[in-house]
Amino acid sequence: MPQYQPMYDYLVKARERLFDWIRPLAAEQYAREFPYGLKTIHATLVHTASAEWAYGNRLRGRQISFSDSPFTVEKVKSFAELETLWKDLTAQTRAVLSEVKDWDAAVEYRIALPNAPAVRIRATKTGIAAQLLFHEVHHRSQVMSMLRQLGVAAQNLDYSAMMFERREETA
Repeated sequence: MPQYQPMYDYLVKARERLFDWIRPLAAEQYAREFPYGLKTIHATLVHTASAEWAYGNRLRGRQISFSDSPFTVEKVKSFAELETLWKDLTAQTRAVLSEVKDWDAAVEYRIALPNAPAVRIRATKTGIAAQLLFHEVHHRSQVMSMLRQLGVAAQNLDYSAMMFERREETA
């Protein structure tokens, strides 16, 4: 049985550090456009939270539409609002990761995005949980790059640096 809780704990810890770097930004910095990813810190974070919401619902066997997500740039206007909503989502995600019993169970769902043909996806619950975790890491690196361009020294969210026990040796 996969142990996703400790991995999710790391994700939340890294997210909290990322949020510490974002919180002091001016609104125009938070909304500044960059030539990659989802263009802004705001849009990238909202998308990442929406994906976590979607994957959590899929792990529960729910059929959802992206229009159902509470995480859209139209619905979530500020970083403070996003941070509050994501804390609530974190509790929901922890719950769903502890509820899953059959990690090999198949999950099938349909994605219909604007201006693209609908797609049917088939994966296991293990695959969905892995995507939930890895997807955030992917977008977090984009946000860290954006922060660096804004002059914020966003670095070292490495798993081992944050989660392994360390102690200095004395001579």
